[in-house]
Amino acid sequence: MGVTAAVLAIDAGNSKTDAVFVGADGSVLGSARAAVGFQPPKVGVAAAVEALAGTVAAAREAAATAGRPVDRVEHVSACLANADLPVEEEELTAALHARGWGRTTVVRNDTFALLRAAVDEPRGVAVVCGAGINCVGMLPDGRTARFPAIGKISGDWGGGLGLAEESLWNAARAEDGRGMHTALARTLPEHFGLGSMATLIEALHRRTIPYARVHELTPVLFATSAQGDPVAMGLVQRLADEVVTMAAVTLERLGLLDDEVPVVLGGSVLAARHPELEARIAESLAVRAPKAGLRWLTAPPVLGAVLLGLDGVGAPPEAGARIRGHYGV
Repeated sequence: MGVTAAVLAIDAGNSKTDAVFVGADGSVLGSARAAVGFQPPKVGVAAAVEALAGTVAAAREAAATAGRPVDRVEHVSACLANADLPVEEEELTAALHARGWGRTTVVRNDTFALLRAAVDEPRGVAVVCGAGINCVGMLPDGRTARFPAIGKISGDWGGGLGLAEESLWNAARAEDGRGMHTALARTLPEHFGLGSMATLIEALHRRTIPYARVHELTPVLFATSAQGDPVAMGLVQRLADEVVTMAAVTLERLGLLDDEVPVVLGGSVLAARHPELEARIAESLAVRAPKAGLRWLTAPPVLGAVLLGLDGVGAPPEAGARIRGHYGV
């Protein structure tokens, strides 16, 4: 006879997917991870959801192998990359619910999982800076604040790819005389074993260096900044100011600007803990939101998807404590 899972939690980013079945007491029944991202803008909703189905099936098989076969799920809590607009969350909620995985289904942007994983209650703000940049906030009564976070057309600046492209722009202009001198004109091509920006520009344009490798230049930017280059330092400082602006505006929207509240930082760029970036963020946030406290995510984001699911089914606090213990936080 099978068991009932209170929650099927799914956390899917641009490059990996986690799925976990959790009991009403917060115990893990079965879980799985796949090196496949959730990218409906590239492959379409149907294909993206089908990719999720493989990870869900693997998690269900893991539960059965452990002697806990799941035959019923109360609630599906899915936190997905590229669910950037409320209308997209609604469309994806319908698509996932049609799979029949649970009695109820809620899809959120994956930044909400990052926030919920780092806080004891659904209250606070999270800024994620990985390939792109995003910020969300939430309150226990269900109110949220967010940005579209779909690039320059929605007013965004930053993210790993954006920083790399800004670095290339400044380095190109420095080499040909249109811009300020910067060591980036040397350090960026050196990363690829090249001697000039002109050769790097040609290599990227002609795809002898795949454009996907541009993201490798973000750490080069930070290293160049740490050496005191003014242009590189200016880009790092601008990113810090953008992180704080997004957080402060979100706090204001939720009426939390003057409260003691966590501001959670995550994503590969922020998780790298660059000293200059951290110092600037802390200094600026202390001015914009003096009572806010910075917090770096250390737990896997899928924990946040689980906790949001447990919130949704009204699970007791002990269930949340148990699942946190499972993930060592």
